[in-house]
Amino acid sequence: MVVRLLYSSLVLLTGGVQLAVGQNTTTDPRRPVPYPVEPPSEFRRALERGTRSVTGVPGANYWQQWASYDLTARLDPSAKRLDGRATIVYHNYSADTLPVLFLHLLQNLHETGAVRNEPQEVTGGVEIRRVAVQGRALAERRDRQPGYRVDGTILVVWLFEPLAPGDSTQLAIDWSFAVPQSGAGRMGWSRDNLFYIAYWYPQMAVYDDVMGWQLDPYLGQAEFYTGFGDYRLSVEVPVGWVVVATGALENRAEVLPSPVLERLRRAETSDDVVHVLTVDDFGPGRATRESSTGYLTWRFSADSVRDVAFSATRESIWDAARTPVGDRDGDGRTDYTRVDALYRTTAPLWKEAWRYGQHSIDFLSRWTGLPYPWPHMSAVEGAEIIGGGMEFPMMTIIGDYNSRGDSALYFVTAHELAHMWVPMIVGVDEKRHAWMDEGTTSFNENQARKEFYSGPDHDDPDRQNYLTVARAEREGELMRWSDFHYPGPAYGVASYSKPATLLVALRGLLGDDTFTRVYRDYLRAWAYKHPKPWDFFNAFNTGTGQDLDWFWRTWYYETWTLDQAVAAVTVRAAASPGHAETTIVIEDKGLAPMPARLAIEFETGETARREIPVTHWLAGHRRAEITIPGHAVRVTIDPDGLFPDIDRSNNQWEGH
Repeated sequence: MVVRLLYSSLVLLTGGVQLAVGQNTTTDPRRPVPYPVEPPSEFRRALERGTRSVTGVPGANYWQQWASYDLTARLDPSAKRLDGRATIVYHNYSADTLPVLFLHLLQNLHETGAVRNEPQEVTGGVEIRRVAVQGRALAERRDRQPGYRVDGTILVVWLFEPLAPGDSTQLAIDWSFAVPQSGAGRMGWSRDNLFYIAYWYPQMAVYDDVMGWQLDPYLGQAEFYTGFGDYRLSVEVPVGWVVVATGALENRAEVLPSPVLERLRRAETSDDVVHVLTVDDFGPGRATRESSTGYLTWRFSADSVRDVAFSATRESIWDAARTPVGDRDGDGRTDYTRVDALYRTTAPLWKEAWRYGQHSIDFLSRWTGLPYPWPHMSAVEGAEIIGGGMEFPMMTIIGDYNSRGDSALYFVTAHELAHMWVPMIVGVDEKRHAWMDEGTTSFNENQARKEFYSGPDHDDPDRQNYLTVARAEREGELMRWSDFHYPGPAYGVASYSKPATLLVALRGLLGDDTFTRVYRDYLRAWAYKHPKPWDFFNAFNTGTGQDLDWFWRTWYYETWTLDQAVAAVTVRAAASPGHAETTIVIEDKGLAPMPARLAIEFETGETARREIPVTHWLAGHRRAEITIPGHAVRVTIDPDGLFPDIDRSNNQWEGH
């Protein structure tokens, strides 16, 4: 994928008018020219093995591992403690024999002395009580004999017999931990009436076709890269505590009283809100059934998900309704999912949260072309645990947003629910390439905003945030691993606002129809799989039939900025009526090459559009000159505001 630069000037024929571009200009040796993207050696090996393809879709030999989890959690709200048991069947679909398995113990972020990149509450981390393989107990040890050891947030399990390709093995683990009040702002407890439990169980590390074992420790900032699997989950909580979790509630009649169960069933067929629980329903025997033991067990199941989380609450209102997701099963009829909003009386803005979730899931199913696949989407208000929001499959926790207004609550709801597509369906590696997750999700969120709210351009806040940091020269490269971004705003800009802005620019470059087609093809191709950045790049190169390496190199590997300027405009009077001529000089003052799109307004009131192609700047030029018939009175670069120009004050010229 090489950009061929074989010219120093070119002539465009646009609308029947000859435009001389770049005549009498020379290349600037100080200007960097983006060179082709070269994937790392491990990705090139995957191409050779046929697990990946140069077209950006999974290769004919693509594989990924799978795990089946049977999890039990017993939550003691008064002690703020969770005891867990796990049985995990791990399937090796790779061509490699695995003598050792790795799991994440993410709660060890809260262990005394843990390595972190931001302060965290210290709880002591995970206490491992038992590890067994195929029913045989393992001892903790430091050598490479059959046994286990804990290295920070990684659990290492040396097997009795190596796991052969196509085979599976069973792990059994018992553990416990003290629940932090606000675990990395992603889980915890609040006011003794709400728990949101996440990153709580030993979870298989990803072994993929590119990197092998991905064992980056959890440091608190960069989020997660997890494999897909199926789950059976049992949550034991005291009576009166209502549990919502990833997966379908399998024993609803055993835990919910008949009036609550009837309202829940009604919500699943209602387009309008149903108040499943109100303040009058709180307490044992009303919100939940009674139990002779004082505990109830809530049972859930989920398939093809990459994680499970749950909330337990005893004083949350529960609003619910259905929302359309498109034709999920291909039978030609619209399918639906249930949308839940669980919130406490101290969060009055949440009275509309069910509606925000309803629109978000509906819109995002249409926008992505991928119908929401699961039985419910539950948003849980968790003030004091979190300020913004955090996503898990079918579940999200969001702050109360009391002081920020209802539009801000819609925005964060749309964002967290957009995560159900990336990374919950398209399983990107957030730990190394957060931009593939957060940037794509921010872009999707902004599209949902545009439909829900009319008015300002909802892509613009992301662009302005990126431009502010870029002007201050405080950004970092998108392709820098997420845990190793520079201090300050670099992580947020490289993960959220800049990649969202770049998708807007890419859409502007390609046109709406082409961009949307290729974007949806990419999402469909990698649903329930693990794309890497080079799969994303290749998908767009192939889908558009263009070599876009210059775009990827410029915007994803570098921190170059765009600054195009109207350098000069000369109007030559007409020798005869109606024959004036205007010469326009455009200067590219930045380092990021992009097409220079011009709107030229004439004294007659007419407007012409012209474009200096990106290939001119890729040849190393700094200036371009075009001549067009007519008396121009205004020249504007990028009149549609599609590209992130760092200085728009020089993008327009006005004459008389």
